[in-house]
Amino acid sequence: MADPDLHDLDAFVAIARTRNFRRAAQEIRVSASSLSQRLKDLEDRLGVRLMNRTTRSVALTEAGELLLSRVAPALREVSDALDQVRGLREVASGRLRVNAPPPAVDLVLAPMVGPFLEAYPQVDLDIVSESGFVDIVSAGFDAGVRYGEHLAQDMVAIPLSGPQSYVLVASPAYVARRGRPSHPKDLLEHDCLRARYSSGVMHDWEFEKGGQLVKVDPPARLISTNMGLAMRAALDGAGIWATLDGYVSEALKSGALVSLLEDWCEPFPGPFFYYPSRRQPPPALAAFVAFVAEWRKRERRKKIP
Repeated sequence: MADPDLHDLDAFVAIARTRNFRRAAQEIRVSASSLSQRLKDLEDRLGVRLMNRTTRSVALTEAGELLLSRVAPALREVSDALDQVRGLREVASGRLRVNAPPPAVDLVLAPMVGPFLEAYPQVDLDIVSESGFVDIVSAGFDAGVRYGEHLAQDMVAIPLSGPQSYVLVASPAYVARRGRPSHPKDLLEHDCLRARYSSGVMHDWEFEKGGQLVKVDPPARLISTNMGLAMRAALDGAGIWATLDGYVSEALKSGALVSLLEDWCEPFPGPFFYYPSRRQPPPALAAFVAFVAEWRKRERRKKIP
């Protein structure tokens, strides 16, 4: 005899869940008599009684309880998979709101925006750049960008880039005038260019080498939240600047800036794109997640010699 099909199993689960033939029939949009026949056919195929039913009640047998415990989760997985596949038919459209810290916007998201908008002409991006931590759900964002240590456990997170590094830089003129630090603590005797977060916090500079972590709170000749101003001051020889390598790569190549304490600046994982866990994300969000995955594949291929 043929194995039970999904329609018979779906009918069985509906009856088991509602304990009522009429309500189960309404749920799966068949007649009560047809539903009763499906259950009988299923029992005949399996050779075991799954339910005891009277005119007033429906109760699972031991075999019915066992089948329900195994089949119901499997049917939910099948339903979720079908929903996701159907979602691929939908044209990604609408507004996608993303909250991200400025460095992630400048160095990681910015190169993606143009190609993404070209690939998905019906999607509008709304990217808010701010350094403070935001609850993206309560603030009305679809997704956010953060570094790993600040990610909530109940979020789906995907890496946006490869490793990044903080670098310590200064102009050749500053180094000629004040010399090179040989240890992070030497920075206490130097002029430094520092950033204050929107929360008002100014974090210590952290350095690591061979498992040894050193934190310093160097004197600040300039405090600014503006990246362009800090860059200009560093180029003009105003002091030593700690920043992400992506901001100064061209200046280091040209010799306009030189790097310091390289062996104390170890790489760390790049930012993550994160969003609330849900069975099926909106098409615009799903499109961006798929775009990021393809973007990262292309970037990795470029690095392969």
